[in-house]
Amino acid sequence: MKRLKGGGALPPKPTWVQLTKGLLGGFFGILTLAVLNQTTGVPWLMAPFGATCVILFAAPQSPLAQPRNVIVGHLLTASVGLAMLYGVGSESWMIALAVGLAIMLMQACRAVHPPAGANPLVIMLAGTQVVGIDYLFTPVLAGSVALVTIAAVINNLGEPHHWPVYWHGIKRG
Repeated sequence: MKRLKGGGALPPKPTWVQLTKGLLGGFFGILTLAVLNQTTGVPWLMAPFGATCVILFAAPQSPLAQPRNVIVGHLLTASVGLAMLYGVGSESWMIALAVGLAIMLMQACRAVHPPAGANPLVIMLAGTQVVGIDYLFTPVLAGSVALVTIAAVINNLGEPHHWPVYWHGIKRG
């Protein structure tokens, strides 16, 4: 293991199987959402899903990559963004407060998913002309569930990994 300044060590090099899963997961995850976006006329894509793919496919054993964290984390933070946007507006301090509240809510619900922290920003910067309450269902809920479904396939290919590690706080294996 390579030592870093300060005594830490780099993580082990990923295997070719892990690298391939990252490539395939990111590709098929975003491609699926993009195709659904184009063919249904309903939004399925949002920027935080790119970062969700990184966690789902490059660190699938992390608590941050578990289905509960992905889906609930995105739903909670998008709800905060929508509530703030429609309830009080989108001044700079309100956007900052929304992100802080979203983090606190994810922590309190034990559903921390870092990419979801961007949801209030995306929603509040887009504004009421672009984002309605239906945004909570597509792209947030539908996109999160689609990515988790793809992760369940990709992350269980090849090597004997069991993904997800947990769902409702019940650890597998």
